[in-house]
Amino acid sequence: MALLEVRDLRTSFKTDDGIVQAVDGVSFTVDRNQTLGIVGESGCGKSVTSLTIMGLNNPRNATSSGQAMFDGEDLLAASQDRLRELRGQKIAMIFQDPMTSLNPVKSLGWQLSEAVLLHNDVSKKEARDRAVTALGEVGIPKPGKRVDDYPHQFSGGMRQRVMIAMALINEPDLLIADEPTTALDVTTQAQILELMRRLQAKHGTAIIMITHDLGVIAEVADDVVVMYAGRAIEEAPVDQIYAAPRHPYTWGLLGSLPRMDVDTDRLVQVPGQPPSLLNPPAGCRFNPRCTYTMDRCRVEMPELAASPASAGHRDACFLDEATKSREPGRLLAGSGMGAG
Repeated sequence: MALLEVRDLRTSFKTDDGIVQAVDGVSFTVDRNQTLGIVGESGCGKSVTSLTIMGLNNPRNATSSGQAMFDGEDLLAASQDRLRELRGQKIAMIFQDPMTSLNPVKSLGWQLSEAVLLHNDVSKKEARDRAVTALGEVGIPKPGKRVDDYPHQFSGGMRQRVMIAMALINEPDLLIADEPTTALDVTTQAQILELMRRLQAKHGTAIIMITHDLGVIAEVADDVVVMYAGRAIEEAPVDQIYAAPRHPYTWGLLGSLPRMDVDTDRLVQVPGQPPSLLNPPAGCRFNPRCTYTMDRCRVEMPELAASPASAGHRDACFLDEATKSREPGRLLAGSGMGAG
């Protein structure tokens, strides 16, 4: 049985301008010791998906439905008290900006110890010892001394390491990492990704990696879900996403990446802009930007369907098999997507 099984997840928000359908029918599974990458442009619903699973949306303006079965328990049906028990102990999250996630007036040792004391019946000394150990495990030098420092005394990369230590200090079964390397330089980013791989191997943690960076996905993910305008439009093992993508949006994402094996003067962007989730287009939500739009794309919503060519690969596109097999090679070789 999968550790986490998300079924038909939907989350909407009431705003002054209307209802925003931020997540619309997303489903996926995550196994123990597996890394699932969720990728897409800003505003596609990646972070809202994770916040819904964690029960962190504001109930005053957010409405969710579907299921998020975690180890046999539906998180969407759980009480707030039960969710507080699970968060930090069984499920943990690394947020994008550690400076806004850490308390600036509390020492790092106090904050790490609090995470231990909240979920474990241990003494303050043991909690502090575990905090020192956790800092050392994520590569903080002289952890016994630096445990008493404050967030402003650490660099951005070091603060992100502290956030990882806090997330893993209780050895959770599931770790959700929301853009954990976005604000970091490439050297620190590589160190953080290697750290997460090493800690996953040690603790057997399942990871959901949320990012818009396909380079990060290639480094860490086993399987990938591509999201667009609140919906999952393609999912597959990571090697299949890169070798044989099947959705025009995925072709565009990959075509915008620099490549060492292709001689091109400039990168090719996906034309147009993502739609407003207040008033998304009818039919396939990518159709206004897609080179291959057909009449049915403008009126029918394609559902994720299995690929006859590769096991475990699903996409939501009405294109025929011949086009899906032929076009990625041509487009990713540098010819671009064209104008939609």
